[in-house]
Amino acid sequence: MSAPVTINGKEIFDLLREDLVALEGEFGRDTVSNVQAITEIGEYLRAGGGKRIRPALLLLAAKLFDYEGRGAVRLGAVVEIIHTATLVHDDIIDEAKTRRGRPAANTQWGNSKCVLAGDWLYMQAFRIAVQERNFRILDTLIELTQQMVEGELLQMEKLGKLITLDEHFDLIFRKTACLFSVCMRLGAILGGATAEQETALGRYGHDLGMAFQIVDDVLDLTASEEVLGKPVASDLREGKITMAVIHALEHCTPAEHTRIATVLRERAFNGVTHGEILQILQRYRSLEAATARAGHYAESARKAICTFPDSEIKRALLWAPEFVVAREK
Repeated sequence: MSAPVTINGKEIFDLLREDLVALEGEFGRDTVSNVQAITEIGEYLRAGGGKRIRPALLLLAAKLFDYEGRGAVRLGAVVEIIHTATLVHDDIIDEAKTRRGRPAANTQWGNSKCVLAGDWLYMQAFRIAVQERNFRILDTLIELTQQMVEGELLQMEKLGKLITLDEHFDLIFRKTACLFSVCMRLGAILGGATAEQETALGRYGHDLGMAFQIVDDVLDLTASEEVLGKPVASDLREGKITMAVIHALEHCTPAEHTRIATVLRERAFNGVTHGEILQILQRYRSLEAATARAGHYAESARKAICTFPDSEIKRALLWAPEFVVAREK
């Protein structure tokens, strides 16, 4: 049986406080370049904040094996830099105007500079990772970046189109869950985990990442712009179909199906409002269906680590899925 979840977010931060402070310093140093534009963009992105959930997972995974070296902080910075690079490129592709309540970097420096800054961040991440002198770590990061780039290309091919739930879950894996999984696996590799332990932690990260993205997609439809820090229903406006929408399309009337499909195809709310689409989703309990699936993934993540001995770190990992599903932004 899993250990009782008796730890909260503040306690997790206390467990990781010194490492997270060190990670912020590492992130700040690692994004400095001789080229002023790269340094400015890197600092702007770092100052934009974020939950730092990905490096926190890596740190927790390493601590699960009592790892005490500097590698966890270094690799924590690596995964956050990779994540940041993907956000830069995503905002350019999506022509986003805002990110985390601030103007997106591409609106400040232009697409050309931001594309190159994103490329530089990717290369810088690998330069730092090489310091571990561990081919398994490099192989894992290379596979990760390939999957994420493939995922972005696949998503672009499917914009405006009606896709299956399996296709959507594949995109979620590439977009989010693969990075969560790799964070857990990197911590396990640093900690000297067995193959079985690394697989279990990779599964935990995968399921947590799936839950995280499904909740993110629901919030895109239901939260306010003030809370999200970006326009609501951005996915629909960009022609991206998410689980709640797929569920509604499977249950709604032909007329309702046409209205949703038109928004996706035209990538705009022409002749139909966001509120009307929301009513359709609510009528068929599609938002609840997506939230329930996120809950299933969260429970699966907890089960993936049930064989690890009880500890503060395990209890922190058991709490994380609860945070992911219950969050409001």
